[in-house]
Amino acid sequence: MKNTLVAVDLAKSVFEIAVSHQPGKVSLRRRLSRDGLPKFFTQLPPATIIMEACGSAHYWGRRIEELGHRVVLLPPQYVRPYVLRNKTDRTDTSAMLEAYRNDAIRPVPIKSVSQQVLTSLHRLRSGWMAERTARINALRGLLRELGFFIPVGARQVVPRTWEIIADAESGLPEALRPALAEVCQEISELEDRVERIERQLEALAQQIPAVQRLRSIPGIGLLIATALVAFVGDVSRFPSGRHLSSYLGLTPREYSSGSRRRLGRISKRGDAYLRMLLIHGARAVLWHAKQMEQPDRLRAWALRLEKTAGHNKAAVALANKLVRVVWAVWRHDRDFEPVLERTA
Repeated sequence: MKNTLVAVDLAKSVFEIAVSHQPGKVSLRRRLSRDGLPKFFTQLPPATIIMEACGSAHYWGRRIEELGHRVVLLPPQYVRPYVLRNKTDRTDTSAMLEAYRNDAIRPVPIKSVSQQVLTSLHRLRSGWMAERTARINALRGLLRELGFFIPVGARQVVPRTWEIIADAESGLPEALRPALAEVCQEISELEDRVERIERQLEALAQQIPAVQRLRSIPGIGLLIATALVAFVGDVSRFPSGRHLSSYLGLTPREYSSGSRRRLGRISKRGDAYLRMLLIHGARAVLWHAKQMEQPDRLRAWALRLEKTAGHNKAAVALANKLVRVVWAVWRHDRDFEPVLERTA
């Protein structure tokens, strides 16, 4: 059974199975229910199980590995080109069998339960922050249509709206006061939820030594450090900091041919949420560097780049640099040590 490959097309209730003993040939196909899937792999001798890294893949990967099998998760975007003709469950499993034989496609590591706990907390926080922003924008827009202009700043919206609602002579229509009050209460509730999530992340971070190391790096706070541990997992699978930066989509796209090498914008591959956090962290480093009398070498480099390339490009370049620092600190298990800028 060493050469046996089993492709599984994951779903909510019905799973397509394809078993292959020889390259290019499928010897057995099955359609199993959710309850029948563990039974099938319990009776199967040890084999290599191939799945796409999609919804519930990490859960099934852990369960199937417990049964003595080797599980390989493939990125769905790289499996899609191997689907011939129409896309069905059968063609998906055949595509996985072919994609697995391509050594250029790197598998996705299976996340542990603790990693998925962190990712779930981040996803919930991100969703609530998006809802909060939507409610704030709705309040601003509705009040502006009635002649009430709120100063810039998200934290000023709710207090200012409460003042307008409480003022009987403000000119706000009576029919709108209860509805706007409910929106204000909803925003406050969302902010409370976000604060509770951040307290949970802080408590979990105390139990993870890697998070404490990463937080010693400028621009890397609680959110970025816990997100890196959750989404990246084992940093040793990246041979260098550039590989990690490429994995996060912070390296430039390349359009090269012959002796011409053309580098374009960043690739934006990988997780967009984590990339957004890193770029915001770089912006914070740039802002604080301007307040320092003697910035270290990293901040001084970022300030020089900002003068020539502009703030946005400098922030992205600094995010790229920070990821390489993250790899070094995480890989060698040591705190970040700032190096002072040399003076002429």
